[in-house]
Amino acid sequence: MQTKKEYFSWFVILIMAAISFSTVGQALAGSEAKERELISVLKSDAAKGEKAIACKQLAIYGSDDAVGALAPLLADKELSSWARIALEAIPGPAVDAALREAVGKLEGRLLVGVINSIGVRRDAGSVGGLAARLDDTNVSVASAAAVALGHIGGDQAAKALTPLLVDAPAGVRSAAAEGCILCAEWYLANGKTAEAVKLYDTIRKADLPNQRHLEAIRGAILARGTSGVPLLIEQLRSEDKEKLGIGLRTARELPGREVTEALAAELARLDADRRVLLLLALADRKDSAVLGIVQKAAQGDPKGLRVTAIDILIRLGDVSCVPVLLDAAIEDDTKLAQAATETLVRLAGKDVDADLLSRLPQAQGKLLVVLLEVAGQRQISEAVAAVASSLANSDAAVRMAAVQTIGILGQEDQADDLVRLIQKTTSDKERAGIEKALLAISGRCGAKCIPHLRPLTASSDNALHMIGLHALAIVGGPDALGAVKSAIEGSEPAVQDEAVRILSTWPNNWPEDTEAGQLLLKLATSAKKMTHQVLGLRGYLQYVRGSKNLSSEQKVSRIKDVRSHITRPEEERQAIAVLAEAPSTGALDLLTTLSADAAVAEEAYSAMVRIAGRNVSGVSDEQRRQVLQTVAEKSGNNGTRERARKALSEIR
Repeated sequence: MQTKKEYFSWFVILIMAAISFSTVGQALAGSEAKERELISVLKSDAAKGEKAIACKQLAIYGSDDAVGALAPLLADKELSSWARIALEAIPGPAVDAALREAVGKLEGRLLVGVINSIGVRRDAGSVGGLAARLDDTNVSVASAAAVALGHIGGDQAAKALTPLLVDAPAGVRSAAAEGCILCAEWYLANGKTAEAVKLYDTIRKADLPNQRHLEAIRGAILARGTSGVPLLIEQLRSEDKEKLGIGLRTARELPGREVTEALAAELARLDADRRVLLLLALADRKDSAVLGIVQKAAQGDPKGLRVTAIDILIRLGDVSCVPVLLDAAIEDDTKLAQAATETLVRLAGKDVDADLLSRLPQAQGKLLVVLLEVAGQRQISEAVAAVASSLANSDAAVRMAAVQTIGILGQEDQADDLVRLIQKTTSDKERAGIEKALLAISGRCGAKCIPHLRPLTASSDNALHMIGLHALAIVGGPDALGAVKSAIEGSEPAVQDEAVRILSTWPNNWPEDTEAGQLLLKLATSAKKMTHQVLGLRGYLQYVRGSKNLSSEQKVSRIKDVRSHITRPEEERQAIAVLAEAPSTGALDLLTTLSADAAVAEEAYSAMVRIAGRNVSGVSDEQRRQVLQTVAEKSGNNGTRERARKALSEIR
């Protein structure tokens, strides 16, 4: 016995079904109403444009009911093509009958259009009527009939078209060949291979434009299947570039392992350029045997073929390709070695990573260099320990490859390894490479690197000391800044100069570091060297501009404090940039003073308009007017003057 809940469930299902049927019914009713509306437009005196739109919409809403309104338009030069759009889309025999009837009534371009529509619909009942048009004196009509017959296909169409390959005028013969090719495709699709082959061969032997021959050659090869290999090879060996091209295209399409093997055998017989082209075609075949063929080509001759094969392995290769690629990567030929290395880097798969990793401990010399480079570029993090052990290798090339990879993969512990290594070498080239790696790790690991960098900043070797400072500048923070400060206060002029330069750029990376601002201010106002004063001032101005902890008034105050030291246009421009972003009465006063220097006047005027051109707390409308009036009168820049005048007009 059913429960109330079950009755309720069935009731819901029935309601939903009723709603669904109702929705479908409403949609059908709406579609029928739309069709009637569109048909009425076609039968009315509406403009041609409206009727064209109605035809287009009947391609969606039309049925047999619309055919009677559309068919007369086939004779209308302006609406014929629009009517055909709808007729081609409406299903059912009524459309086919209307088009067949129009064939007997129309001429010229209108007739060609109707014939084309019959071809689109593949109306088998029209074959007789179209065949009768094959000898039409109008070449366009005869040609359209030939192609339409090809689209319809079948024995009757092929029988009507084949004689035209010999007897038709040249203008029609090409269209007849196109129709025959379409018929041959119909034969293939319907399992009539022998008929397709016969028709393709007939086309190949006829006096036709080369493009039709090429289409027939392709079809003849594909229709024959594996038996078409000899004909395919003939094209690959042809001196005719177009036949070679169709051969390469068909080599990609003709399926089967036997075909793949035949093409592989042909590789050895062709000249160098054609080998490359055929190998590329082979690589596009969906056949597992291709990988072995490409690997073999990657190991043979000539070099161009090897490079192509190696490039192909980027997309086809797997872990089995690693030995082949490593062998090529250590060869003396630069182009070959680069191609192999690039493929090793891009070869997909974690199993490739594992294979490369397993080879690192035993590798030596050039092979080890390649493995180290590839491990870095593939970012195989598990390789860090093996790479670090190579830092002590007696081969300089190995060491530098290890350094480069440590720069990519290393963490703070590897910073310690690099610091020990750089202390042992006197080679400028090696030091430069190690420094680059140290900077990369420092940027990645931050303050964790500071303990490992201290031996460098404590070194009596100025070059090492400066390398340590460079790394600390990337790390940032109070400890790093303390080391830079100590270097500035030290006794080595070269280290002092570099430390000042580093400090002057500190605000670019660490604008919130207030201690850096204080150190820079001290340099700007009391450094013994003029260059230190200039760098200190520039750094301080950058610090003031970037600081988020300073209010506009405080920034203006900081500029006032160092105003007496700002004597060159370069630093004046920096001060103007700070003031432009610190809208206040004080900023406007300072900018007015700076505008007296002709070298920076226009920059000052622009900043003045930027501030005075809007409402700023604490700045009176009167001061804004005075500033803007001054700029409007004195600026030599048309754009600045116009902005000042516009802002003036907006002040109430």
